[in-house]
Amino acid sequence: MPKGVRLKPEQIVAKLREIEVKIGQGKDVLSACREAGATDKSYYRWRREYGGMKVDQAKRLKQLEQENARLKRLVGELHLEKAVLTDVAQGNF
Repeated sequence: MPKGVRLKPEQIVAKLREIEVKIGQGKDVLSACREAGATDKSYYRWRREYGGMKVDQAKRLKQLEQENARLKRLVGELHLEKAVLTDVAQGNF
């Protein structure tokens, strides 16, 4: 896998399964990761984030994270608007 390539959640879950199968066959983590085209650091990070998930659950998690980021951005914008309107109403401009 080339450096800097971002995998989709369903691809990550598939790679995790592939690595787990290889580990179950008696390979060590490092060689299983190498064969799957991932680093051991990526494997542990993915396992922490997506471990035990199914593909549809991983997709849903990603959708919820994107929606959460969008909502946080909206709340920040509204807070800024409120602060500006408060300053204008008080004549502090």
